[in-house]
Amino acid sequence: MSGIIAQNTLDNSGLIKSPSGGGAWNFISKQTASADSDISFTSGIDSTYKEYLFTFNNIHPATDNTDLSFQGNVVGGSGYNETMTTTYFRAQHDEGDTNASMQYEASYDQAQGTSFQILSQGVGNDNDQSCSGYLHLFAPSDTTFIKHYISRFHNAHNNDFAMSGLSAGYFNTTAAIDEIQFKMSSGNIDAGDICLYGLTT
Repeated sequence: MSGIIAQNTLDNSGLIKSPSGGGAWNFISKQTASADSDISFTSGIDSTYKEYLFTFNNIHPATDNTDLSFQGNVVGGSGYNETMTTTYFRAQHDEGDTNASMQYEASYDQAQGTSFQILSQGVGNDNDQSCSGYLHLFAPSDTTFIKHYISRFHNAHNNDFAMSGLSAGYFNTTAAIDEIQFKMSSGNIDAGDICLYGLTT
């Protein structure tokens, strides 16, 4: 990973970049899915870093046409049901070159909701289908401000679309967030890796 997650400040290649003053993404932990109902990161998110990054590599669902989603817990909390306000956009293009669009998905956002937030929509479960992307979490241990996030995902949709999903929002709490859970809207996560990094500045 050192060739990708490294300082890359003058390169517009789209790789993960460190800030202009230097710094580095530091690997914290990795979880590999194997028919899991959810994947939870219950350690490693604390005041050590101001920014955290989850990367997702070929997340493959057991169920066809299902959504990858996430939620969090504040310190000492349980249930993964923190209050969130979020947005969600998608762009899509089918393999037959007959359908291409970009739109805001009002049914995938939340306004002071406590549900799991969609990150990647309609992921297919064919042998060659999956989703990949990242979730960027800002200052989860801060006790003054709300907790912002930005995500970008791409998936092979169940109807053979190339589909990109962009979500952003915040946990509407000033309490520190120290746990994040990922799951599909239906069925298990059959395969794929999720890695957690912290940014040194």
